Amino acid sequence: MAGLTKQTQHLLADTYLSFVFWTVLTSLGLCIWYFPLWHMGISGYEVALFSDMAPLLLGIPPLRRLLRRHRGIAVALGLIGIVAYSFPKPEKRLLAVAIGTAGVMLSLGSMLYEDKVPATGRLDRDIQAWEAGLVLSVGVRMVFQTNNPVWPTMNETNGGWNKTGILLGVLALADVVTRRPDDKAALYDSKKNDLAAPEPHPGPRAAWVPSAFGFGALLFALHSMYSDSAIVGRWSWDGYPSTGPQPVPWGGLVITTLAAGFSAGHRIDLTTGMLWWAVGAVGAGVITFVSGWPGFAGGLVLAFYLGTVTRSILRVVSRCPPGRTFAAGLLWYNILVLAHVWVVAYEFVPGGPILRERTWVVMVATMLSLYAGVRAARASLVSRPSGVRQESVAASDAAAAASQALSAARIAQHRLRGIVWSAVGLGWLAMLMRLPAATRTPTPFHAEQRLITSAIWTVHFDLDNDMWLAETKIIQAVRDLEVDVMGFLESDTERVIMGGRDWTQRVAEELNYYVDYGPSPRKHTWGCAMISKFPIKRSSHHLLPSPVGELACAIHATLDVFGRDIDVIISHNGQHENLLDRRLQTTELARIMRESPNPFIFTGYVVTKPRKEIYKILYDQGRIHDIEPRDGDRWCQYIGYRGVKRTGYARISRGTITDTEIQVGKFMAPAPGENITEWKPSYNRVNETHYSEEYHFPKVFRGKGVRGHYYHVFNEPLYYD
Repeated sequence: MAGLTKQTQHLLADTYLSFVFWTVLTSLGLCIWYFPLWHMGISGYEVALFSDMAPLLLGIPPLRRLLRRHRGIAVALGLIGIVAYSFPKPEKRLLAVAIGTAGVMLSLGSMLYEDKVPATGRLDRDIQAWEAGLVLSVGVRMVFQTNNPVWPTMNETNGGWNKTGILLGVLALADVVTRRPDDKAALYDSKKNDLAAPEPHPGPRAAWVPSAFGFGALLFALHSMYSDSAIVGRWSWDGYPSTGPQPVPWGGLVITTLAAGFSAGHRIDLTTGMLWWAVGAVGAGVITFVSGWPGFAGGLVLAFYLGTVTRSILRVVSRCPPGRTFAAGLLWYNILVLAHVWVVAYEFVPGGPILRERTWVVMVATMLSLYAGVRAARASLVSRPSGVRQESVAASDAAAAASQALSAARIAQHRLRGIVWSAVGLGWLAMLMRLPAATRTPTPFHAEQRLITSAIWTVHFDLDNDMWLAETKIIQAVRDLEVDVMGFLESDTERVIMGGRDWTQRVAEELNYYVDYGPSPRKHTWGCAMISKFPIKRSSHHLLPSPVGELACAIHATLDVFGRDIDVIISHNGQHENLLDRRLQTTELARIMRESPNPFIFTGYVVTKPRKEIYKILYDQGRIHDIEPRDGDRWCQYIGYRGVKRTGYARISRGTITDTEIQVGKFMAPAPGENITEWKPSYNRVNETHYSEEYHFPKVFRGKGVRGHYYHVFNEPLYYD
């Protein structure tokens, strides 16, 4: 940091440590999720969620004094959350992330409480650094296609910059340890043994209960909706043609609006009013219930609102008893996180039906809690001077030092605004650099042969068997398969427990595909997504009948395949235990296929043995043909077709990415105007040499294959005349 002033070094260090705060917090749910995902229910590791309640310890005066005098302790604990990547075993990595979460929360809590020193402006400066850390986190994730490069689920093989992140963390820690306190803070500390004793401002103390609820709701809203620029867009997405903004470039509007809200946060008299809260509530209602661009606009309104009230809520929290306020606030945050999970995971958790498909309840609870928080802030802050320019001097003999501190604080706040908007610029630069890849026209692999290769894969939320993000491995597999259309199941990762990310962006950009993310996260499914080399003329998202169990989803899309409309379905049906659900869901899928006049390819997760009841509903009532009726070793994934000529079928092992294989079918599309009513399927198998090389499945998966992917069950692809 040679050449930088001490103040600038401090600001950069504080901003980076705030970036670490958001890095560790957003990774905690992702690491926890790995365990119930493999246990298919509550695993016990979920208790790590409550590691964020460590600020409860601030209610112990000796410990509070220790953390005030040695802030490096909490900072060092927080950095363990990004060092966690060095532990290969998922259990140890989760433990390290939990310790890191406790550290970053202790650091936040002690900062808010101890920096409320009169007339220094340290509190506002620290709050702005915390806001800047969030904006920087969002900007960096825009560069890295919604991933955070220093997450403990990243490493050198999947795009991680973990060592760089740790190095920057060590430099920031060194700055904190060697930092000299503000003059006014030193004067105050020389007079008082513990900052908890006096209230630095005259008048009533802040109401700690509503302040705590407001803090918990604020943290939840920022985390669940605005820790990534793509979340709001995916909430409002509803299929083709153009029923919502794409993440690139429109994610830039999200980071811009959030930063603008933070910049307007000093107007506490306006932002804590009831009318302004009503504006935010309208935005929350629109993003919750409305699709497309109007829903996206509602999300921007909510982003701006949250930005404007952040400073007010954090300031009022700083005036409350630290231990119980942070304990209650973070407990409420955790309850909202769990409710945010319960709305979709209701089949696997206790009391699940209470919140089944009720995201609106979570949003209402969030907004009401925010209202309580801002009203408490208004009562505590607006009735008397607040902010850097207005705080009174605690003692007349400190007036000169206070004036100097105020001047330095104004400069610091100006520089922090520069950091915030630089992060916004970084995000927009990333959008512009990614735009050509996100908008270029895909090219099918074998246009001369009119081939369409279609596949299905359940990808376990892009989290591999060892708790690393898996999109690099997914990209390698999809690239080697040369698929034109592929369905991904268990794909919705825009939730707190999945890291709030959109991994389909990277797949689509690097491999040049159109992408349909599938049903919005507010539709309460586990997700089904589709990538296609063919233009998607239209697509609709279906919530299949699920009266008993988890909500099943499907994408029904019409593709322009060499000038011919061909329909595809990507679907994920319910669990084996819920026969009624599977019966109703499959009946609805069959209806969609039966009523379509176009050639059809079905790829989905059905959960049935061949030739059993559910199988017959799908194939007989849907009027489609099984890609290989003699394949009796199937249970979950199936492929069917109608009006296209099937030339090949293959099953490829899962590798280390998930617990489910890849199934692939090759088909020849009819020419425009060609009569398909008389087409009948042929089940005569032929040798691979029957077709020219363009029709062949990739040789890379023969034998032992590559990266754990190889032809299995039949040990080679099957071909048909």
